[in-house]
Amino acid sequence: MRSIDVNETIDSSPFGGFQWMVVALCGLLLIVDGYDVFVAGTVLPTLITEWGLSKPQAGTLQAWALFGMMFGALIFGSLADRIGRKKGIAISFLLFTISTMLTGFASSPSQFMIFRFFAGLGCGGLMPNAVALMNEYAPRRLRGTMVALMFSGYSVGGMVAAGLGIGVIPQFGWKPMFFVAAIPLLMLPAILWKLPESLGFLIRQGRQEQAKAIYAKISPSFALASDDRLIFSEIKGASASVLELFRHQRTLRTVMLWVAFFCCLLLVYLLSSWLPKVLQEAGYAERASLLSLFSLNFGGMVGAIAGGWLGDRFGLPKVVIAFFMVAAVSIALIGYNPPSGILFLLVFVAGATSIGTQILLYASVAQLYNLSVRSTGLGWASGVGRIGAIVGPTLGGVLLAQQLPLQQNFLIFAVPAAVSALAMLVFAVSNARRSSGAQLVPA
Repeated sequence: MRSIDVNETIDSSPFGGFQWMVVALCGLLLIVDGYDVFVAGTVLPTLITEWGLSKPQAGTLQAWALFGMMFGALIFGSLADRIGRKKGIAISFLLFTISTMLTGFASSPSQFMIFRFFAGLGCGGLMPNAVALMNEYAPRRLRGTMVALMFSGYSVGGMVAAGLGIGVIPQFGWKPMFFVAAIPLLMLPAILWKLPESLGFLIRQGRQEQAKAIYAKISPSFALASDDRLIFSEIKGASASVLELFRHQRTLRTVMLWVAFFCCLLLVYLLSSWLPKVLQEAGYAERASLLSLFSLNFGGMVGAIAGGWLGDRFGLPKVVIAFFMVAAVSIALIGYNPPSGILFLLVFVAGATSIGTQILLYASVAQLYNLSVRSTGLGWASGVGRIGAIVGPTLGGVLLAQQLPLQQNFLIFAVPAAVSALAMLVFAVSNARRSSGAQLVPA
C-alpha cells in the first residue's frame, strides 16, 4: 500500500485540462457574482430620481446587499469546511441568482433592500469558497496567477453590468438589469455535474474512492492501485474555528490582512456605488459616467491577472503594497476633473490597483492558512472586509451630501488605499520574519 500526497502531485504535474475546467467554471460563477455586485452602481442614479432618495438614503440602500455579503462570507465560509466546497458554492449561487432576479420586482426601497440582502448572502458565500477551491487545484508555482485569472471574472461581471446599463437603462429603465439574472440559472446543471469537490475535504471525510476518481483526472498517467491511500499534506487536524486563525504565530498577519480587506473593500464599493453619480454631478454625461464604471472593472480584470503573474514571481505582499500605493495616487488625481480620456485612464488604473488588489488579497489569505481552516480564514477575512464594504457606500452618501469640492472628495477616497498599503507592509515584514525564523530552526 502506498500513501500518495495529492498536494505533491498537483505541484509537480502539468496544469491540465481538468484544472482549466475548474478555472473556467469558477470564473463563470464570478462573472455572475461580479454582475450582481456592480449592477447596483449602474442603477443608483435612476433609483435616486425615481424614488426621490437623498444621497445618505441611497448609500443605505446599497449597504443592505453588503450586509448580506458580510453574513454570507462568515456563514458559508465556515459551513463549507463542514459540508464541502461544492455544496457551499451551489447553495450560494442559487441564493444570489434568484434573489437578484426578484429584485427587479421591487416596487419600494424596503422591498429592494430585502431582496438585495438575500442576494448579498449568496454573493458573500460564493467568493471565499471559489477561491479556496481554485487555490487547492492550482500548483504552487501558478497559484497566484490562476486564482487571479479565475477572479478576473468578477471584473468581467462588472463590465457586463456597465455595458448593459448603457444600452438598457435609458430605453427600458432599471428593472430589466435584474431580470437578466435568471439566465445564469442555466449554469446550475453544469456546476453540479462538472465542478469537482475539494480533494482535501474528500480525504478528510474518508471518501477515498471519490478522491481517487478526481485524482485520476489530474494525473491520468499515474495508475492507482486498489489499496493505495491518498493523503493531503496540509491537513493537520485543526478545528475550523476562528481561534485557529490566530494560532501558529499568525495573529499579527491575520489582523493586518483584515485591516487591508476592510479598507480595500470600503474603497471598491465606494467607487462602484458612487463613481457614476459623482461624475454626472461633476459635469460628465451619463454615458461617460457609466463608461467610467466599465473602465474601473476593465482595470480590475487587467490588474488581477497582471498582479497574480507578478505575485508568483516577486511575492504577493510586495505586489499588493505597490498596487495600493498606485491606487492612492490615481484616485486622488481623479478629483482634479481631468478631460475624459485622462479620466478613463485614471479610473482604469484605480480599478487595476483596487479591484485587482482585492483579488490578490484573497490569494494572500489562501496562502497563509492550511486547508482545514482555509475557507474559515477566507470567510472571516471577507466578512471583515464586508464591514468596510458596508461603510463605503454609506460614507460616500454622507460625504457627497456635504457638497465638498470634487478634489477634496477624491483625496478622502484615497485614504483607505494608503492605510491598506501600510497594513500590508506590516504583514510583509512579519511574514519575512516568520519565514527567516522557520529556516533557522534545526531540522
